[in-house]
Amino acid sequence: MTETSADPTFSDLRPRLIRLAYRMLGSVADAEDIVQEAWLRWLATDHVSVREPAAFLRTVVTRLCLNELKSARRRREAYVGPWLPEPIFDPQDDDATDDVTLPLMLALERLSPLERAAFLLHDVFGMDFEEVALAIDREAAACRKLASRARAHIVDARPRFAIGREQGLKFAAAFFTASRTGDMAALRTMLSEEVVAYADGGGKVAASRRPLIGIEAVMLRHEQMARLFLVQPSQLIRYALIDGLPGFLTMEGGNVVQTTALHIEEERVVAIYCTRNPDKLRHIASTAAH
Repeated sequence: MTETSADPTFSDLRPRLIRLAYRMLGSVADAEDIVQEAWLRWLATDHVSVREPAAFLRTVVTRLCLNELKSARRRREAYVGPWLPEPIFDPQDDDATDDVTLPLMLALERLSPLERAAFLLHDVFGMDFEEVALAIDREAAACRKLASRARAHIVDARPRFAIGREQGLKFAAAFFTASRTGDMAALRTMLSEEVVAYADGGGKVAASRRPLIGIEAVMLRHEQMARLFLVQPSQLIRYALIDGLPGFLTMEGGNVVQTTALHIEEERVVAIYCTRNPDKLRHIASTAAH
């Protein structure tokens, strides 16, 4: 029995629950597992006694995520190289209108689980603090403090100069062309002097074990890669918004699927996020085929 056939109420709420779990955990697979567990608990619940199914299910998902974060953090301590959240492409559901971009998701990783939950539930998903209090089993006043502390920690990660979708994708296309054809002069004009490049291979495929900091380090790496592209060209699959940032999906040498997301501020790239870990790209296999 599927969720859709079992309960249309749950089916309608599922996209938003998935998004909440993904924002909490940074993993598509883990988010789907959490929502599946929430569905099983919903099936075992007396629906007549639930006045607000949406609030009830958000509470269930939040508490399951808080439990999962404990083990997730232990796994990340042993992670090989930089950790990036699993990439998601342009959201299709109408509720996916928040401004939680990839840099902000990384900033959320530095918060305590309760701070992360309070901030997401209130600031992103619009729940009042009384409902947040029920979801994380704390007093409303404590939830206000948790959300306030979270905002103070992540203020620099909020988008300051939002770039429009069309403009961002044009920039991504220019970046792809310059980096893959070896036009280093054009590429340099697109980079901030303080640009940082992250590559998440998870120890499964070749990737830098540490971030590349500064324009000279990033340019040197792209010069090296440009020579490799002459032998093994990078195949563009498509341009897309990746966790809210303009970027592209490619097939690299050795049949490695890769997403590249660009954080752009004032018409310069301030950060490059490349996800290469095949475990994090399984959910986009069907996307890559289209």
